[in-house]
Amino acid sequence: MRSLFAFVVAGTHSGVGKTTISLGIMAALRQRGLKVQPFKIGPDFIDPGLHAKVCGVPSYNLDGWMLSKDYNRQSFQKNLREKDVAVIEGMMGLYDGRSGVTEDGSTAEMAKLLGLPVILVVDASAMARSAAAMILGYRLFDRRTNLIGVIFNRVAGVGHLNYLRDAIASLPMLECFGGIPTRNDLKIPERHLGLAVAQEGFLDKRFGNRLGRLIQDHVDLDRLLVSTRTKVAAWAGATTRELAGDKVPIAVASDRAFCFYYPDNLDLLTCAGAKIERFSPIHDRSLPSRIKGIYMGGGYPELFARELSRNQSMRTAIRHFIEAGGPVYTECGGLMYLSQTLIDCARRKYPMVGAYPFTTKMLPQLKALGYREVLAAKKTFMAPEEKIRGHEFHYSELHGFLPGRKIQTAYLMEGPNKTRIREGYHYKNCLGSYVHLHFGSNPEFARGFVAACRSFTLSEQSLV
Repeated sequence: MRSLFAFVVAGTHSGVGKTTISLGIMAALRQRGLKVQPFKIGPDFIDPGLHAKVCGVPSYNLDGWMLSKDYNRQSFQKNLREKDVAVIEGMMGLYDGRSGVTEDGSTAEMAKLLGLPVILVVDASAMARSAAAMILGYRLFDRRTNLIGVIFNRVAGVGHLNYLRDAIASLPMLECFGGIPTRNDLKIPERHLGLAVAQEGFLDKRFGNRLGRLIQDHVDLDRLLVSTRTKVAAWAGATTRELAGDKVPIAVASDRAFCFYYPDNLDLLTCAGAKIERFSPIHDRSLPSRIKGIYMGGGYPELFARELSRNQSMRTAIRHFIEAGGPVYTECGGLMYLSQTLIDCARRKYPMVGAYPFTTKMLPQLKALGYREVLAAKKTFMAPEEKIRGHEFHYSELHGFLPGRKIQTAYLMEGPNKTRIREGYHYKNCLGSYVHLHFGSNPEFARGFVAACRSFTLSEQSLV
């Protein structure tokens, strides 16, 4: 066991400001010279990207539904090596998860699994003494959740904060660590899928320093750290050993349009023998040389559809790679990019790679949201009948299939009313889906993909 500072920043509900406060705490601790390891509970890409920008290290996802208990514990322990503080940002509200009847996937579930104290962020903008009643409800709803205190957000002033402090003074075993005033100049920009991504450049060093100072000025960090010193089991696993032999170069799309990747996925590919070669479908004119596979994650291709469409040489290079039988795995935004055409919210049409015989069309409302378990229905990078878990979250849909071209599907998923849905669009050696898979739920997927890339011969690549 080793002793360090570790705590979960949770919210009463979405939109209370827990991401801004989590980033501010991370920045303030970094300003003190502490080595901070961030984590994010739930299937999120945007918040971990912001964490990584502030902390200078990847932020890893912890998830009670997608990942096993052992995987979560091991990831937590492994990534805390040589760190002083663990800051874990929760998802949605403290007790929100996969359903209304279980704690599966919730922040509370993960806090209990890892034995961590919880600090609750409360939006106090329209509350006074009633805040105490609400906080007490969160404390008593599950007594096994170690809720130790609160940070009030959107406080009107010193008088308002004193009122709130007085209101919760009688609550047992709960502390008020501070109150954050409303600061419109420190709001994180938002998109239709949530907050803006770190790649958009708003979270520069100056912005991060201002967030850190906000926390230093309005939160008692010393008391918070004293209250959250925790014993964590030291990492007992062997040092990760990568497969012997030559590394397999795999191109990973990485720019403002494609930036949704679980760090675990890239780590697991590397451990399986991959050499990650990053490239930009927006800016680069060609694929990295001598690559043997392509991985395209999600992101915001609809916001950069004009730039992606104008880069015809990249679209052609990817299409040729696919037609030559090159292994390609793509998710959500990447799937949209490999379609015939992308129709944005203004109904503008942009030609895309054209590997799949359908168009993708943006909608004004959310199309799909939720956890997904995928069953392999045919041989791809997984053997038939293998399962892997992930998450789906998108505003687009498939539209306008080309006549005469059939598309094979490789996945079976459970849909509404226990129906079976076919998904996972398979063309040659290219597999695309709306589901963001977490390879940690079945590492065989990463190994299978790297193996397929390794077997792709140079003679086939000469066709690119």
